[in-house]
Amino acid sequence: MKLQLIMRTNVYTLSPTDSIQDAIDLMEQKSIRHIPIVYEDEKLVGIVSDRDIRDSRPSILMPLNEKDLFLKPISSIMASPVLTAHEDDDVQETAKIFYQHRIGCLPITANERLVGIISESNILSSLTALLGADRPTSVIEVCVQNYPGMLADVATIFKDVGVNIVSAVAYPSQKANYHMLSFRVQTIDPRKVIQKLADSGYDVYGPSLPSIGGERS
Repeated sequence: MKLQLIMRTNVYTLSPTDSIQDAIDLMEQKSIRHIPIVYEDEKLVGIVSDRDIRDSRPSILMPLNEKDLFLKPISSIMASPVLTAHEDDDVQETAKIFYQHRIGCLPITANERLVGIISESNILSSLTALLGADRPTSVIEVCVQNYPGMLADVATIFKDVGVNIVSAVAYPSQKANYHMLSFRVQTIDPRKVIQKLADSGYDVYGPSLPSIGGERS
């Protein structure tokens, strides 16, 4: 899935000369947490988060003249340069950027100009949809030896039983040279396919079921 399918294009922005108070007002009015800072030609030059705003807020005990700090330009607290993505980037690869850099949003640019924005909630929602967890399904996990074609071999059993696979994810098992295959399948009663997998010699784990065929690793 590409970012252009999920990015928000109606982005609220400010210019570098707008004040910190302008950013506060915009965040409160639009219930947003991040504001890209752009020039008139939409060229991205910075970004401001609600954390930046909180860090710049004076104490309520400060003298009123100190609160004039909010009249300073937003460029005085914005983060620059800005980590960005492209609309043709993949959602899963972008999720890795969010995790590695501990960020809450990612502006989308084309030729250095802002064309959209992606938030962490957009990413989580998209990954949920990619895994099929947003619809009635069941999860079945199978422990298999790590060899070429292992996924195809197990998937054939689902086909034989007539159970549709919504998504499949592989991750290392604690047992050497084994992998866990996690299948999300389009059924709420997976007992038939679980039994078929067990009969084929696989260690299987399903909804509220103990291991069938051996210990989980």
